[in-house]
Parts: sequence; C-alpha cells; structure tokens
Amino acid sequence: MKYRKLGRTNFDVSEIGYGAWGIGGSMWIGASDKESLAALRFALDQGVNFIDTALVYGEGHSEQLVGKVVKEVQRKTYIATKIPPKNRLWPARPGIGIDEAFPRDYIVRSTEESLRNLGLDVIDLQQLHTWNPEWTDRDEWRRGFEDLKTQGKVRTFGISINNHQPDSALDAIETGWIDAVQVIYNIFDQTPERYLFPACTKHNIGVLARVPLDEGSLAGRITEHTTFPAGDFRNLYFRNDRKRQVVERVKALVRDLDLEDVSHLPAIALRFCLSDPAVSTVIPGMRSISSVAGNTLASGQGPLPPNMLEILRRHAWDRNFYE
Repeated sequence: MKYRKLGRTNFDVSEIGYGAWGIGGSMWIGASDKESLAALRFALDQGVNFIDTALVYGEGHSEQLVGKVVKEVQRKTYIATKIPPKNRLWPARPGIGIDEAFPRDYIVRSTEESLRNLGLDVIDLQQLHTWNPEWTDRDEWRRGFEDLKTQGKVRTFGISINNHQPDSALDAIETGWIDAVQVIYNIFDQTPERYLFPACTKHNIGVLARVPLDEGSLAGRITEHTTFPAGDFRNLYFRNDRKRQVVERVKALVRDLDLEDVSHLPAIALRFCLSDPAVSTVIPGMRSISSVAGNTLASGQGPLPPNMLEILRRHAWDRNFYE
C-alpha cells in the first residue's frame, strides 16, 4: 500500500481507503455485520488506514462497526465521517437556507452523536454531507467548525460535494475553512479534473475520490439481468434501461482497452483515479474480503500509462443516474 498526504493536513493516508456506506445495513442491502467486520479488519491488515463513514449510514450503524474495529487494531487509522443535512435533502436544493440544513448547534450535536457511535474522543475529518454554494458566505457552518475545533472534537473539516456538481465547492475552497473535499470521480465522470482539482492543488486541499467504480458498473458486476434486494438504492440507480446502457459502455471499455475480460476493469478504474496527483485517496465500498483483496492491490500497481489514460478520456459519460 502506498500513502499520500491529505492536502495540507499532516495525515499520510492510504491511496485506497475504505468506503463504509455499504456496511450500514440500509440503502445497500445484504451486508452482514460478521462479513463487514471481517472486511474492515482485513482492509486494515492490508495497509488501509483511512475509513470514510457517515452518521446517516444505517443511522449510525456503520460508524459503530468502524469504531469497533478501530479499537481492536490498536494502530493509527484516520476516520472521516459526515453530518447529514438536518432537512435530509440530498442533494442540497437551491434557495434553501443553511439554517434548514446545517445550523451551528446541529453541526455540533451531530458530531457528538458520531463520536458516541465511533467510541472516539476526536474525529480526524468531519464533513458536511451535502453542499450548496449559496451557503459559502454564511457564518453558521464556519462557527460550527470553529466550536468543534476549539473543543478538540474534530481535527480537520471538509465538504462532500453534491453528485456530479464538482464546481459547486470552488468558492468554499477559497475561504480557507475546509481541508478536504469528497467528490464523485471515475472513468465516466471526469469533470473534477477541469476546475476542482486545479483549485485543490492550488490551495493544497485533500481530495477523496468517491464512487470510483460507479456503484458497481466499473466493477463489471452489472448485467441486463442483475437484480437487487427490495429497498436497495441500486434499484433506483439502475432503473429502466440503465443496466443496458451500462453494459454497452463497459463492453466498449473492455474492447478499447483490449482486455481479456471484464475482471481487469476494477483495478484499472481505481488506478485511473490515482493517476491524478490531486487525488489523496480513493474510497471504494468494500463489503467482503475478496473485494478488499482486489481493490487494495491497485495502489501497488501505480498510475496508468499515458496511452491508456488517453483511451479512457474518450469514455467520459455525461449523465446523472442519481436523479
């Protein structure tokens, strides 16, 4: 496992982090706590030292599992979590004030709840779980951050950017109040490269690349006949003819990259993210030991060669399956 600085923090984080949404037990259906805990332990054994969770993942269940494993391993693990908007609206809607989403006292209370779930005294990176650029000049979120840092409950702060809206955080980066951003970045959505990544590099802001496998598409796991359990959010994400669209796009990738089969694609997708030096860590969801084993190998394989990156540039796909 290789490590990178998380922006201007003093955190040396693993290039492959652990995305803990899927182990929360809701929205991603089917995870067992036994398997999730085993995957977490194995990930840390493989050199992963960065875990991204959120208060809303299973209403605290993901945080509780993460906290349990971190206590067991007795080695430094950087924990990032997120404050859900008080109005529970994802993404943040234009025209809705910050007082409805992130009032100052709510930011503090939510962080204290996450600390209880995790069983920790301090969170390494606390993030707002959605963002509206209309809030940039408001004091509520800044004062909430200030309170938590003064109280010693949070070390650094960040923003989890709305789906497929990387430029919405550009003004927030300029304020100097945030240390990291979390953004969708993968072969299909390459838009952060244009403005967000240069801004992060300029201001030394850490970048967490989320959804690197496009909810399973770039893992080669989606076919036209794939089904998901009732209540699983992927029934919405891959609704109507979207599975067919994904299959066609993945087939084109395998063909243009001259791969033997689709099993080689996940590592390429992760290495694509790591090929941009602005990225601090990539946080795929990993609910099984086999997923951890495959994904963590990508770090040691290094960035993709320029000719492969040039091929992948042609596979950017402008669409939003979250809508």
